Amino acid sequence: MISEKLLKNIMISSVVVLIIAIAFASVGCVDRDDSDERASGDSSLMIKGSDTVLPLSQAMAEEFMLLNPDKSITVVGGGSGVGISALIDGEVKMAMSSRDIKESEMTSAQANGVNPVLQVVAFDGIAVIVNPENPVDQLTFSQLKGIYDGSISNWAEVGGEDRTITAITRDSSSGTYEYFRTEVLTGDNFRQDALVQPATGGIVQEVGQNRGAIGYIGYAYLNDNVKALALDGGDGYVEANPENIMEGEYPLARPLMYYVDGEPTGLTKEFLDFIRSPTGRDIILDVGYFPV
Repeated sequence: MISEKLLKNIMISSVVVLIIAIAFASVGCVDRDDSDERASGDSSLMIKGSDTVLPLSQAMAEEFMLLNPDKSITVVGGGSGVGISALIDGEVKMAMSSRDIKESEMTSAQANGVNPVLQVVAFDGIAVIVNPENPVDQLTFSQLKGIYDGSISNWAEVGGEDRTITAITRDSSSGTYEYFRTEVLTGDNFRQDALVQPATGGIVQEVGQNRGAIGYIGYAYLNDNVKALALDGGDGYVEANPENIMEGEYPLARPLMYYVDGEPTGLTKEFLDFIRSPTGRDIILDVGYFPV
């Protein structure tokens, strides 16, 4: 017979063993959860920034996820500056941009331990658009600058009808805004009464509804509700069409890019490799941009 004292000791020992077993099981669960989190960290990607690059990134992400159903890519616009800030703050791994990173942004990034590396993925032309009912079909850079710096305020001054000009611009966080200000306004300020739109789609909508409006957009946003003007940057009038943009003849053409933290690895590299693949090149053309 087992004594009462021995039975009691056995029961205590069993309880201790059970507690230890539960503890080890819990540790094992935590280790597996951490492993799952590390794995999921390379199965999802957030991209943020330029509204110009946005439709390209969305189309790429959709096709990439169809081919890789275990991967998730989220794309958010807001402007080049918004995307670069998110990269600097560690909120995203990729920032969409239609302009070069500023020196002040690079300084902030380095202070945060972030190393923005440029990845050019496509080229774009900036179309200057008016309402289809506007009889003006072309402008010189001098006329375009006058419209946007405020020295020209009526369409009659550039060969059009007697109608007040409504100049529409993007907000200052936009890379397209920065590029247009540099190339057309040569660094001068936009007219104070310019109508500011936070997204490119808003410019297209406003110009399509307002006969006196003018705006500038990424070529991929062109549709039948607006008319693109031919521009003369000093070498004669050139229409905004794929051939002229790809051949470098159109005066408002620029690279589209991503900034990533350091050399791309993991899902970031996979996605960039996909963009540069034959499938990616086809998507770039389908969206309305031009492959590198």
